[in-house]
This record gives sequence, C-alpha cells and structure tokens, in this order.
Amino acid sequence: MSTSIRNTLKLEGFTVLGLSILLYASFGSGWLLFAALILLPDLFMLGYLAGPNVGATTYNIAHSYPLPAVLLVTGLLTSTTLVLSIGLIWFAHIGLDRMLGYGLKYPDAFKHTHLSNA
Repeated sequence: MSTSIRNTLKLEGFTVLGLSILLYASFGSGWLLFAALILLPDLFMLGYLAGPNVGATTYNIAHSYPLPAVLLVTGLLTSTTLVLSIGLIWFAHIGLDRMLGYGLKYPDAFKHTHLSNA
C-alpha cells in the first residue's frame, strides 16, 4: 500500500474520531462513560487465545463499523442516550485505531492488516 493511501486512511480515521467526539459532546452520557468504554473493543483481541483465525475474526467484528452503526441507529430511533453514547464511543475507538495505523486483521499474522504492507 502506498504511503499516500495509508495517510488518507489515517486521515479518515482522524475524521471519524473527531466527528464521534463532537457528536458525543452534544448527545453523550458524560465523559466518565467515554473514558470507561473507549478501549473496550480491544478486549476482542482475546480471541487470539483461540488462534489467529478466531482472533482476526473477533478483532475485525469489534473494529468495523456495522455493529456500532446499529447502536447509533437504534439509539436515535428509540431516543436512548446510553445506546447512542455506546455507538459513538465505539465509532471513536475505531477512528482512533485507524488514525494510529491499526487496521483490520488478516488471519495469517497479527500485524498483517489492511493498513500494513506485511
């Protein structure tokens, strides 16, 4: 992957992180909840204890946008601030990871991601 594409994807992650934080500031459940949950998706790395294939699958489930998007839509449709907040925190986590260069995992090696050259 070229450096310019990788940088564009990192900028995209920064954008998702920034927008998530701005929206959380308007609609969220307080910064203590944000601090408590921002790293929670990383617990899905424990899937690697069952091997690289399971680990990559569980990590990728927690580090892609569909599930937090369901929470965002559910929170909006039901006017449930907690559900909306969790979705925004989850989006912020994914954006932070992408901004830092952490991508979705391939099952052959932990460091082989969609943002790496491995």
